[in-house]
Amino acid sequence: MPGGLSALSAAVLGFLLGLKHATDADHVVAITTIVSRERSFRRAAWIGGLWGIGHSLTVFLVGGALVVFRIAMPPRVGLALEFGVALMLILLGFSNLRPSGPAAPHSHDVPARFNGIRPVVIGIVHGLAGSAAAALLVLAAIPETAYALAYLFIFGVGTIAGMTLITAMLAVPSVYAADRVVRLQRGIRFAAGALSLVFGIVVARAIIVDGGLFSATTNWTPK
Repeated sequence: MPGGLSALSAAVLGFLLGLKHATDADHVVAITTIVSRERSFRRAAWIGGLWGIGHSLTVFLVGGALVVFRIAMPPRVGLALEFGVALMLILLGFSNLRPSGPAAPHSHDVPARFNGIRPVVIGIVHGLAGSAAAALLVLAAIPETAYALAYLFIFGVGTIAGMTLITAMLAVPSVYAADRVVRLQRGIRFAAGALSLVFGIVVARAIIVDGGLFSATTNWTPK
């Protein structure tokens, strides 16, 4: 990539696109379902950051491998990874819809290690599904391998920053409700779970019916 200005422009663009990437519908639905149980902005932002780290690490490693070796992800593999995201959304939805009695532990009672692993794993799943699209985008715009890898890294930093901000904002209703009405906080968690469940089912159906995941021929466009 010739010229310092071009490199700087690519870095700024990568960061901004990373911020935008954090707002993708499946990302927001998944993270909303998780933070609907949180009762502080700091914990919500921390969860978003962990999700972003898992996502960005996977995009950099898998997308970077696709860039370095100049290979394309097989369509059926890409569909399977996106199907994994749909299943994860469905499971997250069920988790929030599951009745929790008064004695059920809140998220702050769950061991911190589990709270840290969960968003990272979810971010990794999303990152696997999005790595092919990121690799295609960077290859089309930046043919030089070193600059392409640097772009993926900056893109990941933008995604982490974006998801941290988003989760902090998404936590507002839950924090507000937790301080005032426990029933309202449960309603928010239920609504987030229902949204995740329905969205996951819709995505899974599209992958099976339109994408042909289990058919002889597949129809997949990285996104």
